Amino acid sequence: MSTDPLRVVVADDQHLVREGLVALLGLLDGITVVGEAADGDAVLTLLASVTADVVLMDLRMPGVDGVEATRRIARDHPEVAVIVLTTYADDESIATALRAGARSYLTKNANRAQIAAALVATAQGQATFDTVVSQRLVSGFGSPTPAAEWANPDRLTAREVEVLRLMASGTANADIAAALYIGESTVKTHVNNIFAKIGARDRGDATRYAYRHGLIAS
Repeated sequence: MSTDPLRVVVADDQHLVREGLVALLGLLDGITVVGEAADGDAVLTLLASVTADVVLMDLRMPGVDGVEATRRIARDHPEVAVIVLTTYADDESIATALRAGARSYLTKNANRAQIAAALVATAQGQATFDTVVSQRLVSGFGSPTPAAEWANPDRLTAREVEVLRLMASGTANADIAAALYIGESTVKTHVNNIFAKIGARDRGDATRYAYRHGLIAS
């Protein structure tokens, strides 16, 4: 396992917020801030000159906003992961950011430990959502087909449908457990049952199943 520090860029148009995040990250072991930016255009310019692993991205910024910057990063710098850190947790903001390529989504209520864990997990290819965002995903990401209105050919239970929606949206088991107020071992049982019922080998198969059946909007 690499012992190199995780290289992070902080993007937020509010100077005090940005300064606070840089100071907070500076206190964390294994994380180094390699740049900061006040808007999406500055983020893209910065990524042309520094090597980064993760961008901690605000959504609402002047000029090139966080969504468009995320879209361009996903296209031009696919090796760089984007974590949205914003005050907004409405369906449209979440859906737009995730479709643009954000791997994780936190609100600014997240504490230092949550941000640190999200940075590490996201850099390793996992998705992290705080409890508020996970609950929004449970309630219906991108206006999916209501569970009562789909054919349910594989006889998934209502709880399994909730787990599948979250899983297909990239939510880790621990975050699914937090969102649904169940134990992580229970989530693993549901995941195994889902795989068995729909004939999925992995989460990729399960995600394609969810999209194909309209449980997650494309």
